[in-house]
Amino acid sequence: MNALDRLITTFDLGLRTVFASPHAARPYPGSGVETALSDTERSHAAALMRVNHVGEVCAQALYAGQALTTRNETVRTELENAAREETDHLAWCEQRIVELGSRKSLLNPLWFGGAFGMGVAAGLLGDKWNLGFLAETERQVEAHLGSHLQQLPEADLKSRAIVEQMKTDESRHAQTAVSHGGAPLPSPVKWVMQGAAEVMRQVARRV
Repeated sequence: MNALDRLITTFDLGLRTVFASPHAARPYPGSGVETALSDTERSHAAALMRVNHVGEVCAQALYAGQALTTRNETVRTELENAAREETDHLAWCEQRIVELGSRKSLLNPLWFGGAFGMGVAAGLLGDKWNLGFLAETERQVEAHLGSHLQQLPEADLKSRAIVEQMKTDESRHAQTAVSHGGAPLPSPVKWVMQGAAEVMRQVARRV
């Protein structure tokens, strides 16, 4: 595709990510598992899964921005492959939110736009930083998902199955980025990323 085709495709991706319901290519983790939750547990689990859904909205935007600006076709292919697995995550989180009787974040257009801008900036810095940004993002997401496994109700086996599979996928994405030449990011950049992610998590739990 030429640059204009990629731009149109990216705009379409944004609309579908924010306003449509995605379809997963892989089976739904925890399918067939029954969970009995109290109202309090259900509300708590829904808030956590809403945060995870926002994270997947951001992942779609980040990868789209990075793929749009990279000049390396190998890097672009890796980003697109990772994005396809993240689409599964997006679909799983949305389905679980619906099952828990809750809603997605009302600020998803804002989350997508901000993450897309960060992805474009990372791509413009060059491939080693582009891949390094991808690797660091996935490491932070993996740690975040690990904390959610500790916070989710023990009885919520469905949400746990989803988060565990997501965590496995994120770890693999990080390793792939490093193996293709991703450079370690400076500590101040990592701290800024962590701070921005924490703001997103706190807001997305509520809005």
